[in-house]
Amino acid sequence: MNALGLDDRLDRVLGAKTAGVFSRSFGFSTVGDLLAHYPRRYARRGDLTVLSELPMDENVTIVAQVVQVTERSMRARRGSILEVLISDGNGALTLTFFNQSWRANELTPGRGGVFAGKISSYKGHNQLAHPTYELFEPDAPTGISPKIWAETPIPIYPATAALTSWVIQKSIALVLDGLGEVDDPVPESVAEEENLIGFREALEKIHRPTDDAHWRQARDTLRFHEAFVLQAGLLERRLSERAEHATVREARPGGLLERLDATLPFSLTGDQRTVGEEVAAELASGTPMNRLVQGEVGSGKTLVALRAMLAVAESGGQSALLAPTEVLAAQHLRSIVAALGPDLSAELAPVLLTGQLPAPERRRALLRIVSGQARIVVGTHALLSTGVEFYDLGLVVVDEQHRFGVEQREALRRKGTVPPHVLVLTATPIPRTVAMTVFGDLDVSALRQLPAGRQPIESFVVPLAEKPLWIRRAWERLSEELAAGRQAFVVCPAIEPGEQSAAEDGAEGAPPAESEARDRPPIATVAEVLGDLRSHPALAGRTIEPLHGRMSSEEKDRVMRGFAAGEIDVLVATTVIEVGVDVPGASMMVVLDADRFGVSQLHQLRGRVGRGGLPGLCLLVTHAPEQTIARDRVEAVAATLDGFELAQVDLELRREGDVLGSAQSGGRSSLKLLRVVSDSDVIESAREAALGVLRDDQRLERHPALRAALDRRLDDETRAALAKN
Repeated sequence: MNALGLDDRLDRVLGAKTAGVFSRSFGFSTVGDLLAHYPRRYARRGDLTVLSELPMDENVTIVAQVVQVTERSMRARRGSILEVLISDGNGALTLTFFNQSWRANELTPGRGGVFAGKISSYKGHNQLAHPTYELFEPDAPTGISPKIWAETPIPIYPATAALTSWVIQKSIALVLDGLGEVDDPVPESVAEEENLIGFREALEKIHRPTDDAHWRQARDTLRFHEAFVLQAGLLERRLSERAEHATVREARPGGLLERLDATLPFSLTGDQRTVGEEVAAELASGTPMNRLVQGEVGSGKTLVALRAMLAVAESGGQSALLAPTEVLAAQHLRSIVAALGPDLSAELAPVLLTGQLPAPERRRALLRIVSGQARIVVGTHALLSTGVEFYDLGLVVVDEQHRFGVEQREALRRKGTVPPHVLVLTATPIPRTVAMTVFGDLDVSALRQLPAGRQPIESFVVPLAEKPLWIRRAWERLSEELAAGRQAFVVCPAIEPGEQSAAEDGAEGAPPAESEARDRPPIATVAEVLGDLRSHPALAGRTIEPLHGRMSSEEKDRVMRGFAAGEIDVLVATTVIEVGVDVPGASMMVVLDADRFGVSQLHQLRGRVGRGGLPGLCLLVTHAPEQTIARDRVEAVAATLDGFELAQVDLELRREGDVLGSAQSGGRSSLKLLRVVSDSDVIESAREAALGVLRDDQRLERHPALRAALDRRLDDETRAALAKN
């Protein structure tokens, strides 16, 4: 058989049956897929696992030693139970086998091995029922010293019930035995500078190390490989877009932009001016702009975008603003019209396009868009549909990028005859490392300053686990705020009883651990809280209305208009109000089951109050006990208003898989070894190295191994998945 390559199919070497199991379990189909399935950790024949720390009801792979073997007859029916006690010297665990007496001949006291199964509890003792296992040979192999044999690392792989760690290990060994020369995607000059070993050697050492130094050296090399390929993919996209030509869009003296600035009732912040100048320079450059503007809630990102839209409109071009919800799209249109005033609005004819527009209104909107009459178009995903055509699309603005993926941004961008400029907005500040990893194809600007007049928001945790009666004071405080002529939001994680979370609005809710969930009441819902508040004596006579994603567009719009006009005192809502909802009279927010929301969501929600010159108050109500991750999230939000600081806290608290998203194609696109929290230095070095390669050889004609690695690891679906969070 010819030597194997990374792109060869697994069934060629493992056979159709085993390859099929790998495909079903992990989505692997090629040799490269399997070899990128790196060990989760390493054990030794002489080092046993800490059995007391095993998670209940999860599949585990452990290294342990047999201590005692007993067999007893079953009471209720014929047959016997074989119980094997294994230990790590501290904790103990029982292996249970039914009617398999023969296993006593091989599971003898003193014998060590690797055991796999699901941990359960029986009569207060942890056990593995009918586990699979692989025993170590009783003596060291001939020619190898007992010390080396005992200390050789044993790779422990992420496994499934169908594929145990040692089956994966043996399959990888078979593949490695047949693997030929492997082209290194990292150029030799970069590898020397970073002290990397060869790619083929790294694969061998990470899967079959003879000592700890081997797998550590291999891990460092492969971690850099991962960062290098990811950054090369993002930078390739960026350089490719910069090579395109865009229509020059430039504001002229006395034109639309100057007329807008002259009517603004406030001065731009220093950050708004700086970012505005960056945007204006790129619009006038003739090269497509791809810029991410991140900033605090209320920092004026929409105004930066509107000023860019007017520069585009000067040349007759159109701008499309893509918003994640109908509520936010309608809010944006109202804000834009109000900022423009009657004269500019009449000239620019802003139009709204959403999926729930009545057919006659949709036809009118589409006609105004295709004819070029509407130079500002605001909409939801409806903008992406095939029936929407633009006369001259010059600028794409994507609001709240974390709600969209690259493919959606691209779908709207492709509606321009000439590549349009792209401006991406997010009120979820992103740590530098994440920005480099996820948004590496965008230039990044930050708005840290808040406009004059914005009042600080006081935030407090209402800890019902320790202080259950404090909820009464929360509602009393709400009534006091209403008595002062103000309005309030009450946010719930679900709409109806029995639901887990408000997933309809993209919530990243975090359910509590099983041990935490047993003693806590059901999560708060809009339906129940609405009834409770309407019947609360302290809120008698107040107008309290619901708002959530299952309401029709007309209902949502009616409620939001009533709330904005001051006709509604309290809005009981889901995270549909998370972004963009701007009601100056709203000064208080109560977030129920706050631990069900992520840090960025809580920060976004809190930003809905204190926007009209009134001091803001946010009460974060939680049943989460102290010293839990859920409670830590809530405490972190209450402790600071700095969204950039919270973004770093969020990154450190969340699991690594949540950072880049989990809905990625197959098993190939998730990060394997790279950690954006701790590997910022690796990411920066890899980015600099990748940029150097691409500047010298943008098409990678002289770097075929890197070209192949990019095609293998970063297809379009993968790149889109990386940007969905």
